[in-house]
Amino acid sequence: MSDIILHHYPTSPFAEKVRIALGIKGLAWKSVIIPIIMPKPDLMPLTGGYRKTPVMQIGADIYCDSQCILRELERRFPQPSLYTGTDAGTANALAFWHDRNLFMPAVGMAFGSRSMENLPAGFFEDRARMSGRPLDLERLRAARPLFIDQLRTQWVWFDQMLADGRAFLQGQHPTLVDCAVYNPCWFIRRNCGVVAPFSEFPRLLAWTERMEQIGHGQPTPLDSKDALAIARAASPQATPQIDVHEPLGRTPGVKLEISPDDTGKDPVVGELLSISTQEVVIRREDPLVGEVAVHFPRTGFVIKAPG
Repeated sequence: MSDIILHHYPTSPFAEKVRIALGIKGLAWKSVIIPIIMPKPDLMPLTGGYRKTPVMQIGADIYCDSQCILRELERRFPQPSLYTGTDAGTANALAFWHDRNLFMPAVGMAFGSRSMENLPAGFFEDRARMSGRPLDLERLRAARPLFIDQLRTQWVWFDQMLADGRAFLQGQHPTLVDCAVYNPCWFIRRNCGVVAPFSEFPRLLAWTERMEQIGHGQPTPLDSKDALAIARAASPQATPQIDVHEPLGRTPGVKLEISPDDTGKDPVVGELLSISTQEVVIRREDPLVGEVAVHFPRTGFVIKAPG
């Protein structure tokens, strides 16, 4: 089996979600550090234009979005499971809900209060292009009370989950739900410290420390050019698959354009290879990597004909 290669950068919250999952499973993986802003010249040949972080590569199969990445890790490496003590439906539904409702207030709170000195030149312009609207620090600082209100209400729920003495949010074992809740908490602690409203939830703080102790598995550095060579030397392992209940009649071979439905809406175009209720895979080619299969989750993405 080809190595797990994670294309990420250290301060990415969603990369931390995946890194913690790799730690839960105790996996060895290759770490490719990518630029925090565009351009990302050694990532685009793999993804075809998808610019968000992280991206996982296994040979010539490329997995975009943490939803897709963690489902694939669970499929390939089922033990220890990310669903221990819960079930796949509950865990994926809660994780997606957390991704959509915790991430933006956490990032807003961090950007509205932290020093911007360590961010690269052009960061805010890049994120403005990614979000499709201006990124105004003064507006973020003014909105900080709203972010705190939103986070505090939700942190009460997570703190209540831990009230019966369980070690993790779904029981005695860390799950996908813990990975999803942890990454925005990690981002706030990293950038703001233990500040209100975090400081009023000692059980939640203790849980973040248990999550941190899990670690990231066994990463080793890999140069981005070597990752491109690995893709070029491999063949995609994804095979044609039809969703027999596909309501829109999509079948392998048709051209599709896929993009996130929230931010970073850069489209990726390719030939449909496989489609299921949870995933869509397109085949595409690039001179630097040859043929690759690019995997996306269906939830949170727009799938349509090109143009």
